[in-house]
Amino acid sequence: MKLTRRSFLTATALAGGVALAGPFAWRLANAAEPRELKIPELIDARHHGQSVSLRVQPGKTSFFPGRESETLGYNGSYLGPTLRVHRGDDVEVAVTNALSEDTTVHWHGLLIPGELDGGPHQTIPTGATWQPVLPIRQPAATLWYHSHAHGRTAEQVYAGLAGLMIVTDDEEKALELPSEYGVDDIPLIMQDRQFENGSLVLPQGMRTRMHGRRGDTLMVNGTINPFARVPARLVRLRLVNGANARFFDLAFTDGRPFHWMASEGGLLERPVELRSLRLAPGERAEILVDFSDGRPVTLATGPDSNVPRMRMMERTADLTGGERDAVVRFEPQGAETSVVKVPEQLLTHERLDASTAIRRRRFEMTMGMGSMMGGGSGEFGINGRSFDMGRVDERVGLGDTEIWEVSGAMMAHPFHIHGVHFTVLSRNGSPPDIRDQGLRDTIVVQEPVELLVQFLQPAENAPFMYHCHILEHEDNGMMGQFSVS
Repeated sequence: MKLTRRSFLTATALAGGVALAGPFAWRLANAAEPRELKIPELIDARHHGQSVSLRVQPGKTSFFPGRESETLGYNGSYLGPTLRVHRGDDVEVAVTNALSEDTTVHWHGLLIPGELDGGPHQTIPTGATWQPVLPIRQPAATLWYHSHAHGRTAEQVYAGLAGLMIVTDDEEKALELPSEYGVDDIPLIMQDRQFENGSLVLPQGMRTRMHGRRGDTLMVNGTINPFARVPARLVRLRLVNGANARFFDLAFTDGRPFHWMASEGGLLERPVELRSLRLAPGERAEILVDFSDGRPVTLATGPDSNVPRMRMMERTADLTGGERDAVVRFEPQGAETSVVKVPEQLLTHERLDASTAIRRRRFEMTMGMGSMMGGGSGEFGINGRSFDMGRVDERVGLGDTEIWEVSGAMMAHPFHIHGVHFTVLSRNGSPPDIRDQGLRDTIVVQEPVELLVQFLQPAENAPFMYHCHILEHEDNGMMGQFSVS
């Protein structure tokens, strides 16, 4: 099956060609019976001789009872298995394309050379198998993989081409953090999708082009209206914003605190106690939540903070009276246990010195008037230039440290750089926000943000990408590429 716009009912009949910004999410979620949260299959590379197989395939998925939708997935009909790899190993992944169109698999957050990265230059034609050997040389972290097909990323990811990758190492194991996959170490791939009469549809129209595809229904791991049974103790949640465009503003409905412990690049130096957490598309975070009181509670999100809300919708209410949309309900099981102490120290990072930066580069994500009116793709770009597969925009020296100053026009943009982890030096000329800390590969920008980046992975035969992770912006030209040699 070739995934095209004709493969889905469009949202035009629903919204006159305008993608609705979630007006019926809570109503639709309540129309379905609560379902137990699906936990993706875990494939540990060490248990499979360091060789893993992924089949990119079409399928049919019943998100609502009695309603089938055409979808895409890895080794299944929607999303993919969780791949667990270990620092120091070399893992072969055989990716076979069983679609009727080209695809790629990008290892988002993995620090590997450009020719292994899975960006738009590593096309997997129909019927072909790509077999990269991935050197795992980075600290423990929550990563993910997804399609990065040239001009087709948004539609292929929307249809289901995404999955989780977990890197683990001895330093993390020594901390004795919750690590029983699916029990007290739970993956949460959060997405929004649009449905018509229970079937998945592909939003179109000017608003979709401008703000990215947003759906009317939230789901986690492909589950609508999910609940998860968890032990009555400290639990680790691996949060992945796998949406095309939606920002999630997360908090628990009873206002309970939790501890943010890891960013995209892995563990923080110390846990940070928070009561809310915003995640933009492409961002990940690991948090520790104490369920030892045995009380059921819902993780919920506020309205999407990055696009105007067109209509009000029914929502759950938190203790402060604010309105929120349910993401997943947690139901602690077993006898109450004593509170487990959150580690005071996690990991010590070697800090880069900004004075070692040999160059400063500036990037502005731009949206011209033509893009707002449905004009040509050239109206989306970076520094006024739309993406060109044949043009290398920046050339970087292997081992160099640079400062990249990034800003965004019209709205906030999640900025992702392939092949690196970076730290935030400043935001709008001031010290970084509390959520800017840690090693990052994706960061929200609108006001100017300074990033300190060291380039340790070569990209000579195939360049790395940098782009907005609102996938429709990326597909329409808000992307550049750089070589490292």
